Amino acid sequence: MDVTSLARRWWAVALRGAAAIVFGILTLLMPGITLWVLVLLFSSYALVDGVFSAISAVRERDDEGPWWALLLHGLVSIAAGLVALFLPGLTALALVYVIAAWAVVTGVLEIAAAIRLRKRITGEWWLALSGVLSVVFGVMLMIAPGAGALALVLWIGVFAIALGALLIGLALRLRSWQQVESPRRMARAA
Repeated sequence: MDVTSLARRWWAVALRGAAAIVFGILTLLMPGITLWVLVLLFSSYALVDGVFSAISAVRERDDEGPWWALLLHGLVSIAAGLVALFLPGLTALALVYVIAAWAVVTGVLEIAAAIRLRKRITGEWWLALSGVLSVVFGVMLMIAPGAGALALVLWIGVFAIALGALLIGLALRLRSWQQVESPRRMARAA
């Protein structure tokens, strides 16, 4: 995505930031419920995904193709959903590692995007800083997973609020850039 299309959708970046802030505040206010809901949502998703994959595999077994791979996917998803449902503590620890990996990967991608944007706009450091924050958050989770899943929920809340603020900062910068750049593009087209 180039800076022009991102700037045209600055409001979407701002909405992402606002949603992150609301999520962070709710997480800080209700950490126990948040952890339980995260595990329950994953369990529900994995069970539903597994059942539908298994049904699709059984229906497609007469067709050519690897229907057994879809069946295996369904069975693994069902098993993961049941483990999450009946062993929520283990699921919470695994969730720590999944979130840590997600934070590191998305952080690196945000830093890479900021490096590309620096040639087009100033203020790209908002995106780079959010990427650095994501990487630091992920590494902290990997280093200290035993600090507790409840502590993770609090970290997620603080992270979400900080990330939301940075995204809103980026959105405002994109909006300013668009307001300056749009008349220039129209003048060049005329």
